[in-house]
Amino acid sequence: MEAEAAALLGKYIGAGLACTAMAGAGIGVGNVVGNYLAGALRNPAAAGGQTATMFLGIAFAEALGIFGFLIALLLMFAV
Repeated sequence: MEAEAAALLGKYIGAGLACTAMAGAGIGVGNVVGNYLAGALRNPAAAGGQTATMFLGIAFAEALGIFGFLIALLLMFAV
C-alpha cells in the first residue's frame, strides 16, 4: 500500500518538476521580445529585417515549454 502511494507521489512530483519548463519558456519569450524591442528602439531601420528572427526565437522557446508540458502529461497519465 505504501509503495503505491510513494509511486503516485513520485509521479506527481515529477510532473510538477516537468512543468517548470513552461516557466522557463515564459522567461525565454520575454527575453527574446525584450531584446528585440531594445534593438528596434536603437535602430528602427533594421527592425523590419529582424522580425522573422524574433518569431523564430519565440517559436523555439515555446516549443521547449510545450515539450515540458507533454512530458508532464505523460508522467501523469501514461506511466
